[in-house]
Amino acid sequence: MELQIPYEDNDMLAIEKPAGVVVFNEAAAPAGAAAKTVIDMLLEARPNLKNVGEAPRYGVVHRLDKDTSGILLVAKTADALIFLQKQFKNREVEKKYTALVEGIIKEPWGTIHTLMGRAKGDPRKQKAYALELPISNTQFPKNVAGKREAITDYNVLKKFTGYALLEVKIKTGRKHQIRCHLAYIHHPVAGDTLYGFKDSPVPKGLARQFLHASYLKITLPSGETKEFKSELPEELQTIIKNMESGIL
Repeated sequence: MELQIPYEDNDMLAIEKPAGVVVFNEAAAPAGAAAKTVIDMLLEARPNLKNVGEAPRYGVVHRLDKDTSGILLVAKTADALIFLQKQFKNREVEKKYTALVEGIIKEPWGTIHTLMGRAKGDPRKQKAYALELPISNTQFPKNVAGKREAITDYNVLKKFTGYALLEVKIKTGRKHQIRCHLAYIHHPVAGDTLYGFKDSPVPKGLARQFLHASYLKITLPSGETKEFKSELPEELQTIIKNMESGIL
């Protein structure tokens, strides 16, 4: 598999991450036991990335889940990595995702504001918890008993029979945030086998979770504000076309 790189300069590059590929492995796996990760593929073409950051993520600025596709940023220098990651930490990056979710959403938009933490019954999952304290920009603690604040905004782009296509913006960057939050409001991402409900319906032909990182706006080390846009992969476009034609 060859990674698509729609943008590159002296400081960083943006890649189109395909679904089904892990960005980097958290722990070393036995030789030949694991498929290539995004960072593995990048290092083959750009071995100098081993000088940026630390193994196993090296210059990866942020991350996307294995079965989420879309824009992913990778720094080419240590200074660029620090500069870009600081913006993510300070919530200065605008991120938008496209998601197909189950169920009928009546309101045209909404905000999901909860605490999030590891699910007790399944270490693979995160869980959303109702806010325990009044909200205040200056007083609300960002960490309560191991749980962290998580904020997700969504707009309904289109409705189908039993599904809705959303544009999702995250103001925080918690692990599995979008998938966890949408399941929390009883509208899990279509095709999500981890957060979907038992016997959840799946659109005909959908073989992955329908979640795509479609837009990212950030300031580059050069001082330029850059917008990155990613079209839905062909397999997801086909799902939408089928649903528009009444093929569910």
